[in-house]
Amino acid sequence: MRYDLVIRSQRAVLPDGTRGAAVAVSGQSIAAIDGYTAPVEADRDIDLGDLALLPGLVDTHVHVNEPGRTEWEGFTTATRAAAAGGVTTICDMPLNSVPPTVSVGALQEKRSAATGKCWVDVAFWGGAVPGNGDSLLPLHDAGVVGFKCFLLDSGVPEFPPLDEAGLRSALGSLAAMESVLIAHAEDAAEIKPASGRDFGSFVASRPPVAERRAIEKVVAAAAATGARAHIVHLSAAECVALIAGAKAAGIRLSAETCPHYLYFAAEEVPDGATEFKCCPPIRDAVNREALWRGLEAGVIDCVVSDHSPCPPELKSPESGDFGTAWGGIAGLQLGLSAVWTVARRRGRTLDDVARWMAAAPAALASLPAKGRLAVGADADLVAFDPDEAYVVDPARLEHRHPVTPYAGRTLTGRVRQTWLRGTALLGADSRAPDGEPVGRLLNRG
Repeated sequence: MRYDLVIRSQRAVLPDGTRGAAVAVSGQSIAAIDGYTAPVEADRDIDLGDLALLPGLVDTHVHVNEPGRTEWEGFTTATRAAAAGGVTTICDMPLNSVPPTVSVGALQEKRSAATGKCWVDVAFWGGAVPGNGDSLLPLHDAGVVGFKCFLLDSGVPEFPPLDEAGLRSALGSLAAMESVLIAHAEDAAEIKPASGRDFGSFVASRPPVAERRAIEKVVAAAAATGARAHIVHLSAAECVALIAGAKAAGIRLSAETCPHYLYFAAEEVPDGATEFKCCPPIRDAVNREALWRGLEAGVIDCVVSDHSPCPPELKSPESGDFGTAWGGIAGLQLGLSAVWTVARRRGRTLDDVARWMAAAPAALASLPAKGRLAVGADADLVAFDPDEAYVVDPARLEHRHPVTPYAGRTLTGRVRQTWLRGTALLGADSRAPDGEPVGRLLNRG
């Protein structure tokens, strides 16, 4: 058989381990996987040599602000950043667009805003908010990958939080449709107002107990309903034991953390550096080490970006005041490098990274064609140099407002090329027709 494309690598990261392989593509799917030197006939034969071949990453936590907030991150810039970072599928959060994705009509507006703009494939989360219980099943039937809720003020008036009764009601509804609820788990009763330039004071205003109390509510509601629940952007490592215990008890719970929690430590953040502000916050080095151990032990399932850039005037006001600056880290393009920079020092492998950043997020979002190099999966592929070091230059980032805490940092591991369903996306080798975006809008499954 002759294939459209074969990509060879001495380090192909396959579901059963890393080895030399030739990955053959027919149409938009992986059609065969053979040995590195196998005589595979194809219209194009690309030999990466010692460069690693990874599955395209799946980032299930990305905030795009279209429609309605056109001065913020849009689909074009977000998905270009994704492609540059080896991410071939993103799942868009429901709260930052106007209207938020809490009804089928709003989902249709969001999909219309994304049409023709996406350089990678895009799926959508629905929102669970007070009063939209009747919209959950229609949104599920319309293809959302699950539902996002907040357990405290989201900062977006159009997306209010669920109380304990609302949380349990939403989980009960989702259990019946075998969907998943992903929760921003902080308890407002444990959070104090933040102000001033002192990063330590900002961190203290959102203590670990705020996450623990909220996660306890999610665990109790999930246990009572039998529903799937997922904790987003886990920051407080003291909650790892709570999550492990819930899993051991058979509660259908999973969790994610983010590259910035695994890379940075609070004591290294300068006062006034509001580009580091996120909620929950970056914590100290001891906490960072415990998060890594929770990830390595399999208690934390995924690593995703929580990519949420905003205009510089909101992120970095002249005062550097952590009480007034908007929270959110821009990390979609840099997440793979940031995680690998630390992981390799810890003796972890690219197999681990592919599990954390591709396979597990794809499973969370019920996207079986994504996140793995396997016959029948989409031909989403990444050529990755795990040894190349580079200094982060914000001017070279693709997201709309290049304000990032990684500026000036030396990271290890660079994406050389990204293929979306067999189409090269980057640089002179790009085969996107006429330079047009080739991403699709996905439904669950």
